[in-house]
Amino acid sequence: MNLDLKLVLKNKAINGWRLFWLISTPMSIVMVIATLGTDMSTGAGVSEMIQFSVRWAVPIIFLVVAASSVQILIPGPLPVWLLRNRKYIGMCFAVAMAWQGTFIFIMSNFFREDYFKDVYLLRDELEGSIGYIFLTAMVVTSFNFGRKHLNPKQWKLLHKSSIYFLWAYPFSVYWWNLSYYENPQPIDYVFYWSGFIAFALRIAAWGKKRQQAAKKNVSERSTPFALTLLGSALITFGLFVSASGLYWQKAVTAFLTVPKWSADLVLWLPYWPFEPYLSLFVIGLGTLLVTKVRA
Repeated sequence: MNLDLKLVLKNKAINGWRLFWLISTPMSIVMVIATLGTDMSTGAGVSEMIQFSVRWAVPIIFLVVAASSVQILIPGPLPVWLLRNRKYIGMCFAVAMAWQGTFIFIMSNFFREDYFKDVYLLRDELEGSIGYIFLTAMVVTSFNFGRKHLNPKQWKLLHKSSIYFLWAYPFSVYWWNLSYYENPQPIDYVFYWSGFIAFALRIAAWGKKRQQAAKKNVSERSTPFALTLLGSALITFGLFVSASGLYWQKAVTAFLTVPKWSADLVLWLPYWPFEPYLSLFVIGLGTLLVTKVRA
């Protein structure tokens, strides 16, 4: 018997707050079991739980980032379901991050020597703190009591900025794991490419919307061949850059931090000088050129 996917995805058990509990409850149970099986009397044990909780949060934020793009690129019942439940999936991400925040609190208050020796960096502290501020703001404004204080443009700006920032942090971590260390773990490849694909889908969806808007506004449209060729070359080059960070990271970082002001910014400006995102910037520029319309 053939299943009607659209009908299945409308089941109350996998929608709304029931979906939230369906995901967050097993996640929390696993977190408690892992905590009981870890030596939490040592800084190393708490640090292990920080990393463990992050691995639950990362796939969720990448899924949230890709949700709207999938619906634009591949319309269908599954993307519609994903988009309809993005808020509740995002709340599951908040639960995972709450677990991480708990372990960071334990580490920083009860194992301060280990924290400042092995974990703490000013740049990481700034990125993490800003991320939690964004996350808190998103959670509060996901409900009517918080949302009523923002107009639609402010709400959209807050949530889009927050999602981008929260995506950028784990993506950069796994990019560095692949592009700086010579012996990365398999999970580093999985999470890096998942984060890359999630944002690349947003770029592709943006390009598709540009093309659709052009068709509405211009009766006869064309993209100059030179721009199409250049844009395609940039997209190809961006894909190459995304997969070869280990071979160019050191030279590019050295070049970008030659000025003293740039080297100083590395200490406190989140993500500076943005090496993990260079490939996506190049792909975005290529997409801009490919979808450039001339009437």
